[in-house]
Amino acid sequence: MFKGLEELVKIIRERKNSSPDRSYTNKLLNDKKLSAEKVREEIKELLEAVEKNTNKIHESADVLYHLLVYFEANGIKIEDIMEELNKRKTRSGLEEKKNR
Repeated sequence: MFKGLEELVKIIRERKNSSPDRSYTNKLLNDKKLSAEKVREEIKELLEAVEKNTNKIHESADVLYHLLVYFEANGIKIEDIMEELNKRKTRSGLEEKKNR
């Protein structure tokens, strides 16, 4: 299951070297404003899909893809995010929020 996610991250990273004329991902990676707009748009569409109970999986996939591209465009590595989440496993969410 998570192998597919790893493959998607690998493809996104490879697309940094593609032509923006041939790669939507490359276009997003090189236009941080566009990437941020797409994340906002896709999250809105997901929220609407959940409210209406339609296209939830499709919209979730769009959000995940655009979020991963946004991370890469802004130098945020998924490996670092996963490491942070692993650190949090030993604390409750309430405790973690209180310590901020």
